[in-house]
Amino acid sequence: MSQPIQHTVVNVDELEVVDGRAYENLEGWVPELASEEDLRMALEKAFDYRGDISLTFKNGERVEAYVFNRHTGSGLADSYIQYFASNAPDKKKATYAEIARIEFTGKDRAAGKHWEAWLQKYTEKKAAGEKNIALHPEALD
Repeated sequence: MSQPIQHTVVNVDELEVVDGRAYENLEGWVPELASEEDLRMALEKAFDYRGDISLTFKNGERVEAYVFNRHTGSGLADSYIQYFASNAPDKKKATYAEIARIEFTGKDRAAGKHWEAWLQKYTEKKAAGEKNIALHPEALD
């Protein structure tokens, strides 16, 4: 016969081994892309950003986009981002080498949406005696 599964109680706070990141307000930021490292850092932040950005390509094209994936290669030509353009339904892809300018133009949809804020709202509703408590996300405009 197999052994029964043993369950133990674990203090979740003791499992945390990495410090959290402080929120960085990027709305309206236009990074200076003076070096390859500046571009890589800005695109990494664009990937973490939960809003639209404006990309200007070296050919002059400008697009409003939501970056959902990136691949970092050894050079700019073999590194790329994948994004959804606001004016097209299909996924798009651009190499880092094609990008001339990045602007964080859209509203950061994740700003201020912390677990603690959700938990506080839930606790307040529960303390007020509400039943079947359901917290819904804000409308996206």
